[in-house]
Amino acid sequence: MKKLIQGIVEFRKKLTKENKIKFAELTIGQEPDALFIACSDSRVVPNLFASTDPGDLFVLRNIGNLVPPASPSPHDTSAPAALEFSILSLNISNIIVCGHSECGAMKALAQGVDTLPTELKSWLKYGEESVNKVRKGLSINTSLPEYDQISQVNVLEQMKHIASYPFIQERIEKKQLRIHGWWFDISKADVYCYESSQNQFVLIDEKEANLILERLG
Repeated sequence: MKKLIQGIVEFRKKLTKENKIKFAELTIGQEPDALFIACSDSRVVPNLFASTDPGDLFVLRNIGNLVPPASPSPHDTSAPAALEFSILSLNISNIIVCGHSECGAMKALAQGVDTLPTELKSWLKYGEESVNKVRKGLSINTSLPEYDQISQVNVLEQMKHIASYPFIQERIEKKQLRIHGWWFDISKADVYCYESSQNQFVLIDEKEANLILERLG
């Protein structure tokens, strides 16, 4: 807590006139560029590695960057509510699912969830198919530890879960919405983008960034 409190004091000291104006403008409303779905892991800081400003990202964070698939009677409604609000109210046109290396949720899935507390065990079920697929031979990068292989496959699984919602399907079909898969390597501080044509997570360097921007038009 001491570091957090001191950080607030430093923030106030360093807040520029331009930033104060920016925050004042944001009181009118928000128009974020993307919905960013990330893990709650404290080492994953989207605004830092994406160099974004306040108002740029609508962020959903939870354990394992999981999203329940569409269901007539959903048990977990927080993530679906974030999808509905970002798409139907904020009219976001890009969704990013970002997994990461050394993810505790993926390690728990790899080790088995039977001994976990009830709520955590119930939540992690949305990542179980990722484990099953890796153990049946699906892998994007076999040089990684199994839990990181699960983490990468899990990004693709959650993208499928998101696409299962009718209001999202409709926007994808109308080319009003794109879903992207990213993966953050903590040890290297590198961010990768999933390229379906290569079935690989490719480092987002200047060349890859230009290719992504070209596709976005």
